[in-house]
Amino acid sequence: MIEGKRADSVRRRDRVIKALDAALRTGGDITVSSLARAARVDRSFLYRHRDLLERVHAAANTPAEEGRMAAVSRASLQADLANALERNTRLATRVRQLEKRLSERLGEQVWRESGLGFPPDFDQLQRRIVLLEQELAEKRGELEERVEELAAARAANRELTRALNQGVR
Repeated sequence: MIEGKRADSVRRRDRVIKALDAALRTGGDITVSSLARAARVDRSFLYRHRDLLERVHAAANTPAEEGRMAAVSRASLQADLANALERNTRLATRVRQLEKRLSERLGEQVWRESGLGFPPDFDQLQRRIVLLEQELAEKRGELEERVEELAAARAANRELTRALNQGVR
């Protein structure tokens, strides 16, 4: 019975090695699951036999030979996945920015078309308001100067009138 178990184990090992060689020749998928399926063994068989497992991992990580398709390693797939996720994040951010800009533009357009928005020449009117406010400030300054001059002239006029009235007596 023990000899029968050993012979079965040897047959299964041979099937795994043949499946691994076939995958290397054809450029097939080299993973524990695919090799176990091809060799018609359980995955736990590969995990129990460390030497077979190491061969599978070594074959999966070796570069492709000339003339056969490049085997995709787990590391390259993870790198591709990380790059795809990063690109997805960048694109999602860009989409949000574009949606926000579109929303703002559509909002402005609706605001203008509804008549509730600013007039089309709003900037020109704002500039005109600023100029008029500056003119008003200048005119107020001139008015204050004239009021002071008028007050001084009235004071001088009063002084002259007093001097004339005192000299006539």
